[in-house]
Formats: sequence, structure tokens, C-alpha cells
Amino acid sequence: MPAFRLCGFADEADSLLDGKISALRGNGMDLIELRGIDGKNVAALTQKEAKETAQRLRDAGIGVWSVGSPIGKVDISSPADDETDRFMRILDTAVICGAGNIRLFSFYGTGGDSRYLDEVVRRLRTMLERSAGSGVTLCHENEKGIYGDTADRCAAIHEALPGLRGVFDPANYVQCGEDILSAWKKLSGYVKYAHIKDALSDGRVVPPGDGVGHLPELLPLFAGAGVGVLTLEPHLRVFKGLSSLEGGKRPPVGSDAVPQFASGREAFDFAATKLRGLISAI
Repeated sequence: MPAFRLCGFADEADSLLDGKISALRGNGMDLIELRGIDGKNVAALTQKEAKETAQRLRDAGIGVWSVGSPIGKVDISSPADDETDRFMRILDTAVICGAGNIRLFSFYGTGGDSRYLDEVVRRLRTMLERSAGSGVTLCHENEKGIYGDTADRCAAIHEALPGLRGVFDPANYVQCGEDILSAWKKLSGYVKYAHIKDALSDGRVVPPGDGVGHLPELLPLFAGAGVGVLTLEPHLRVFKGLSSLEGGKRPPVGSDAVPQFASGREAFDFAATKLRGLISAI
């Protein structure tokens, strides 16, 4: 059985840091991907708040694998300097917290038009240059609505920016109508880690393994490619900050076959159990 390290977007379990720590420890996870802390997006944390967060996580024996930043989830027409400035604040948080990675995106408002590729690359290259020497790796996540929504467009970004690594999110590819295994074949050489989220063909998010994201087939492929960290991102229940992640829209969550969860923690625990089952079946 592959020796994956499990990480979690624990803001889906609880908005408060103590609840996040409890959810991670209760599910045998010692890594977190920081996105929301005490109801506040990671991009808004002050240095003092970042230091306090880092210390509390260290005291609990939890490492910060990545900062799940919202960088690049703005329109391509917005001022580039504003997003670079926001990135620098997040980079500071990543360094304070000992995070080895920052997750980011490739901008809304392009409509997938290849004429925007140069500008997308220019903005991301600036961030790569500004982060040089920090010890933090920048990782682009495929996401619906941004330039890098399809495997081909993600590959074009990576080919232009060899220093940029990738986050592979199968559910996001499902929601973009992509062939998941073909996407993996095109991008496997760029991927640093994976987000574990699954979806049905109509876009509704479901527990890991219950959708068409090919997680049972992907897990051994991840292991074979050296992708050793999996971040659980269940999206099985609406949680604080989810609508902002989805461009202000209520995302399609669940199906008739998915149980109704009484709390974010219950949904997180359920998804973690499903993931462990998929891993043990390899």
C-alpha cells in the first residue's frame, strides 16, 4: 500500500483553529493546507495572527504543508500590482508558518482564449521571481472559470513556467468536462500534490470514490509519480467561505445518495474515512 501523507483543508471541518486541530488529529492527519483561520481567509491574516497560528499548530504536532491561497482568483483585467502585493503578504505568511507550498490560480475573465496566455504567464512569472530563495514552491491548481481550467491550458502554463508546479484536482476537471486519466497523463510530470475531491458528471461534489473522478485509478498513479501528499477537500457541506471560493455562487454539493451531514466535522470525518478506504484497497 502506498505511503501517502494525508493533509486537510480543515476549515471544512470547523471555522475555529481548535476545531481544525481536533479534526486533523482525530483523522490521523499531521498536515494542514491553510485557507480559513477562525473564519478569516488566509490572505487577510496579519503577521501576528500568522505567528500565533503557526505556534498553535506546532504545539499540536501539525505541519503546514501548503497555503491554500486565493491568488489568481481575480479577473485578468484587475491591476497586476495589486495581486502581486497580495501574493507577497501570503508569501510572508507561508514563510512564518513553515509552509513549503502556496496554491494559486490563473485568473478569471480569459474565457480560455489563448491570447491571454502571455499575460497569465507574465503575472505568474512575477510571483515566481518574487518568491525565489524563499524555500516556498508555487503550485498552480486547475479550476473551472480560470485560464488553467483544462489539461491543455494547464500544460501550456507549465511549459512556459518550468519553475511552477501543479496541484491536481480531479473534481475540478470533472466539472470542466475533461477526461481525468488523459489529464493526468498530460500533467503528471508537473504535479507536486493532489486535492482529493470527487464529483458526478453533472458537477455535483460527492464523497471520494463515489464520483467519476477516477480516484481508485489515480491513487496508484499518484504514488508511482512520487505524489506523496494528498489534501482532503471534501466540499460535502456548505461551510464558511465556500461561496467566495466559488465566485459568489452556491456550489453544487452532494446527490440523493449522499448522507445529510449535521456538521462540517461529520462531513470531513466521512470523507476521510472514504479516502482511507480507497488507499487501503490499492
